[in-house]
Amino acid sequence: MAKTIVLNIVGLTQHLLESGTMPNLQRFAQKQEQKHIRAAFPAVTCTAQANMLMGTTPAQHGAVANGWYHRQLSEVWFWRQSVKLITDNGESIFKRWRSANAGDKDGQTHQLFWWFNLPSDADYSITPRPTYYADGRKGPDIHAFPPQLREEMNRQLGEFPLFSFWGPNANIKSTQWIIDATLLHLKNHPYGLHLSYLPHLDYDLQRHGPDSEQARQACRELDDALSPLLQLSDDTKVIVLSEYGIENVNNCVLPNQILNQAGLLQIHHAKNGSLLDPGNSRAFAVCDHQVAHIYVKDSDDIDEVRDLLSDAEGIESVVARQDIPELDHPRSGELIVTAEQGSWLGYQYWLDDQAEPDFARCVEIHRKPGYDPCELFLDPQLQFAKLRVAFKLIKKMLGLRYTMNVVPLDASLVKGSHGRRPSRAELGPLIIAPPELMPDGEVVDSTAVFEKLC
Repeated sequence: MAKTIVLNIVGLTQHLLESGTMPNLQRFAQKQEQKHIRAAFPAVTCTAQANMLMGTTPAQHGAVANGWYHRQLSEVWFWRQSVKLITDNGESIFKRWRSANAGDKDGQTHQLFWWFNLPSDADYSITPRPTYYADGRKGPDIHAFPPQLREEMNRQLGEFPLFSFWGPNANIKSTQWIIDATLLHLKNHPYGLHLSYLPHLDYDLQRHGPDSEQARQACRELDDALSPLLQLSDDTKVIVLSEYGIENVNNCVLPNQILNQAGLLQIHHAKNGSLLDPGNSRAFAVCDHQVAHIYVKDSDDIDEVRDLLSDAEGIESVVARQDIPELDHPRSGELIVTAEQGSWLGYQYWLDDQAEPDFARCVEIHRKPGYDPCELFLDPQLQFAKLRVAFKLIKKMLGLRYTMNVVPLDASLVKGSHGRRPSRAELGPLIIAPPELMPDGEVVDSTAVFEKLC
C-alpha cells in the first residue's frame, strides 16, 4: 500500500455519476467497487469529515455541525480549523496510519484542503488561510506545513484563487488549483496516505439544484479536471468518496425569527445593525443547511421552544439531543431541528422592524451565526452588480476601505441543500475503492470509510 490517495468529491452521488456527465469518473468506477455511504448526521462538511477522520460520531469527536455555540464564550463560531477540536477522545486516521506503517516511508501522511487542518495531524498539510489586513481588507493565501510547502505551491502554481473557493464567484478555478497542487505534491512526496478535498460540485448544485443544466455543466468541468488523478500509476491506490448529496429545495424556514417574534431571542441593537445576543437569549438557533441546534438557556423553556418550532411549516422534527445518540454531546443544542425534504434552515434572526447587520449582505462566514448559502449569489436586485464589484476591487487595489455588500437576502434563490439524511440512497454519498480497500457491509457507515487502511 505504498501510495494511497483519497479524493473527497463533495456532493458526488450515484445519480450524478450515472447522469452521463462524468465519463472519466464513470470509467474509473467500473474498474473498482462502489457502495453507498450512510451519511453523517448532520450531513455537513465538518461533521462528515470528522466522522471519516476519527472513525467516530459527533458524540465522541464533538464536531456537531460546521459551527456551534461556545457556551463559555457566549459566542457562535463557524468554520474553526484546529484538529484539536476533534481529537480529545481518539486518534485521527493520520496517527493511525503512521502507527500502522511505523519506520517505513509509507508512513507519511498528507492533508490537502480537508478540514481540521490548522494545525493538522498530518505530516504535510495545505489549507486556505486568507490574509486579514489591519485596514479591513481580505486577501487570498494558504497555510501549509512545513512552511516551505507554501512557498513551493505559490511559486509553481501561483496564488490560490480564494474568491473562486467560496462566494458569488465560486467556480472550477479553485478546485483546479487543488488538483494541480495534489499532482505536484504527489510528484514530490509520492509515498503514504494523501487526502485531497475537491469542492466544485458544492457550488452550482446549491445555487441551481442538482438537476439543473448548471449542475450538469459543473459535473463536466470537474470530470475533465479529475482525469489526471484517475490515471495515476498502477502502484497508487485511489479512493473516491463524498460527504453528502445535495437535493432540491424550494422553501426556507427561519427558526430564529420565530424565536425572536416569541420574545425568546435577544438582539443587541448596535451601531452596525442588529446583532444576535446569544448569551442573553432564552433560546436561539444555530442553523446549518437543513439542521439546526437550538440552544435553550433554561430547561423550563424547552417545551415552549419545541412547540413553537414544531408548528412551523417546513420543519420535520424537533428532538432532544439525548434522543439522537450520535449528537449527544455538550456542544449540541438542547434541541435538534431537522427540515422537511425540500426545505432548508436560514440563519437570519432580525425582523422587518430591526436593522439588518452590516455583514448580512457580505461574504462573512466567520461573523454570521449560521450558514448562509446566499453568499453564492450576486444580488439580482442590484443594478450593474458586476460593475459595483469591479469598482470595489479597484478601491481594494488602491488600499482604500470598502464593503463588498453584494450578497442577496432572498433565500428563495437557493435551489439545493443538504444536512438531512438522503431521501434515496442514490442521492446520498458514495465510496468508490479498490476491492482490498473497500469497507465491509452493503452500506458503509461514514465512520468506517477508512477501516481497511490501517
